[in-house]
Amino acid sequence: MAVQEQVNSVSADHPDAAAARRFSRGAWLGIAVLLVLFVCPLFLKGFTVFQLNMMLIYAIAIMGLNLLTGFNGQFSLGHGAFYAIGAYTTAILMEHYGIGYLWTIPVAGLVCFVSGFLFGLPALRLESIYLALATFSLAIATPQMLKLSVLEEWTGGVQGIVILKPDPPFGLPLSQDQWLYYLTLVIGLLLYWAARNLVASRSGRAMMAIRDNPVAARSMGVNVSLYKALAFGVSALFTGIAGALAAIVIQFVAPDSFTLVLSIALLVGLVVGGVGWLPGAIAGGAFIVFVPNIAEEVSKGLSGAMYGIILILLIYLMPSGAGGLIRTLADRMKRR
Repeated sequence: MAVQEQVNSVSADHPDAAAARRFSRGAWLGIAVLLVLFVCPLFLKGFTVFQLNMMLIYAIAIMGLNLLTGFNGQFSLGHGAFYAIGAYTTAILMEHYGIGYLWTIPVAGLVCFVSGFLFGLPALRLESIYLALATFSLAIATPQMLKLSVLEEWTGGVQGIVILKPDPPFGLPLSQDQWLYYLTLVIGLLLYWAARNLVASRSGRAMMAIRDNPVAARSMGVNVSLYKALAFGVSALFTGIAGALAAIVIQFVAPDSFTLVLSIALLVGLVVGGVGWLPGAIAGGAFIVFVPNIAEEVSKGLSGAMYGIILILLIYLMPSGAGGLIRTLADRMKRR
């Protein structure tokens, strides 16, 4: 009996057993979050479902930015431009060419991948704040380019493009907002799965090696230039798909919807969710959508000030974002 108790004690303290327990807790937490995400639209009103949908859309864009900044170490202030490119690609294909909305989403992602890859090539010589300045200029220039009279035939100029919101297929007993919410959720889960596999792959390890030490990565045979450009392309692909979904959900695109504020909001969402932690994208998306409304409810006249105060408090309480807070709480629970 004593021998059996000793065996059980050793097994419980074994690293594999501890890892299994951590995996089990993480799996159950993930399942609980997924259940909430799947069920809540059935019990909420239309506008709230719309807000949740926008939260998921921003989460997809933040995941793309996280692949670039959190896992490859490239700083971007211009992802609102790729968001705009994805949105306009979908709007133009639907309005001018009559293509079904589902087909426009992968096309928008492909267009943004090419755009991001091509932008990443000349930006290879830039590092840190200089790269941020280059992407900053991209975010500033894109809305103005969309207003050009040369492109007005396709972009609609300052008036933008209005598209129709699709109905649920196959006679599903869902509202338009509910159907688009579940569509966004499924696409988001597929992209999350793809991002996790990318990070765990050889390419993902090469990206992180470049982030940690580009010189050492190059000495180990990693093609730094290629991986940096590919990271920009993949990040833009995620953000472009988010923009395409936003165009379908909002039913409208216009240049003034994609200003520098959008790029900064995505960066804030990345920091709040946790740099280098993909599940934190949900927390970042929730912050972008709901915190401005909370700030306005607290004080309509000083909503901007309240937003800043809330952001400062969150950064003070969660200096590593939601991911760092969750890891800290998990460590404390293990010690108990």
